[in-house]
Amino acid sequence: MSLSDHITARIRAEGPISVADYMAEALLHPSYGYYTTRDPLGAKGDFTTAPEISQMFGELIGLALAQCWLDQGQPQRFTLAELGPGRGTLMADLLRATKGVPGFHAAMQIALLEASPTLRARQARQLAGHDPVWYPNIAELPEQPLFLIANEFFDALPVRQFLRDGDGWREKSVGLQDGTLSFGLGAVAPQPALAHRLEDTRDGDLVELCEAAQPMVQTIASRIARHGGTALIVDYGDWRSLGDTLQALRAHAPSDPLKDPGSADLTTHVDFEALALAAKSAGCAYSRLTPQGVFLERLGITDRAQALAARLNGDALQSLIAAHRRLTHPEEMGNLFKILGIFPEETAPPPGLNA
Repeated sequence: MSLSDHITARIRAEGPISVADYMAEALLHPSYGYYTTRDPLGAKGDFTTAPEISQMFGELIGLALAQCWLDQGQPQRFTLAELGPGRGTLMADLLRATKGVPGFHAAMQIALLEASPTLRARQARQLAGHDPVWYPNIAELPEQPLFLIANEFFDALPVRQFLRDGDGWREKSVGLQDGTLSFGLGAVAPQPALAHRLEDTRDGDLVELCEAAQPMVQTIASRIARHGGTALIVDYGDWRSLGDTLQALRAHAPSDPLKDPGSADLTTHVDFEALALAAKSAGCAYSRLTPQGVFLERLGITDRAQALAARLNGDALQSLIAAHRRLTHPEEMGNLFKILGIFPEETAPPPGLNA
């Protein structure tokens, strides 16, 4: 049986399912899900993340978190966590860059949250010698200061989609048409969680709601409010979502989200306003939403690139120049990706970010 067969059978038995349920099946089904069955990264995979483009990304993230640790009094025991660590590349670069920060490595406990058995195995090899611990969910992280990075994690969480119709909303669903998976719309109904969106939308506008994200951020922010720490969320999206942003990526090219579920990455743009307000409700402050290029330039990526370039020539030098451009240029990842910092109310924002 394929995942498409499984989803089709479910729809025949239960009726159309939400877009969120479809995404959850396609990405995380234990036997056929995209993330549970493969390593999706790199040239042979379906997409490439910033840590895989250049070591500079993880190095600067690491030094920013280490500076937050220093600014908060160097707690003698803290959790260094990453959500969705991929191959472990970002964490490995972070650890290399912070090795010279006195006391940082001695105080840290590395915590990883990863749904993919394949990627957990890659992470174990990449981080051998650092004793990482894998946790099934954020709530089980130790009760102590938390310094956390989430790079391209929230974009892969399932979302529900709603089309505005008058003062109500019609939920977009996945059903069957002539035996084939297809999108449809439910009946008009009020959606209390979207009441605030009636002020900035019109009939026919589509809004996405990620119900899983806010409880996660509240849990993270509650730890930081109680014990100290910092969270850096890096993803593509904007302050407030609007429009259908569901996309499928297969072999680095766009694909039909309903074609061969489980064989392509599914993502949506992150609604950073919802994350920021969740952090605030848990007692934390949040930074201004900042483009990735601006954030990395403030952290000194150009100086770091120049230092690396001094030892390179030929193809290696051209690859470094291309990586710097891809991470920072407005027409590449520089403006598409944004950074949100979450930190205790009484402290300053993380380096590279403003309140």
